[in-house]
Amino acid sequence: MPNRDQLQGQWNEVKGRLKEHWGQLTEDDLRQCEGNADQLVGMVQRKTGAARGEVEKFINGVFQGSMGDQAAEKLHHYADAAQGFADDATQYAREQARRLAAQSSDYSAQLATTVRNRPAESLAIAFGLGIAAGAFFFLGRKR
Repeated sequence: MPNRDQLQGQWNEVKGRLKEHWGQLTEDDLRQCEGNADQLVGMVQRKTGAARGEVEKFINGVFQGSMGDQAAEKLHHYADAAQGFADDATQYAREQARRLAAQSSDYSAQLATTVRNRPAESLAIAFGLGIAAGAFFFLGRKR
């Protein structure tokens, strides 16, 4: 059962749910018990004929539902924060990809210029890299 502070903090919700569930309860009936869970349970029992356990279970359900709403609200807040972080990470990754693409384009242009300006040296370097790659491939294959 909720304590006095909890009951007072959620009084409007508890009162509304009790009136929905047991229509014969009046505003005056509920006002007499405001803040006292035991009085509230006793009054609902007298007015409705419901068993004490049923009334307590209903009131506890109202509080659990209210806490569930609070948990759902916090969960929604955390989900929004996580989405914000994911959006920031996506934007950062896109910026870095653009930067890398620009640098790659610059290096490609420099390489093309170097090959045009120094074709003999470029051919010798390519030949040397081919020999090194072939040696590496064949030496690795024999083991």
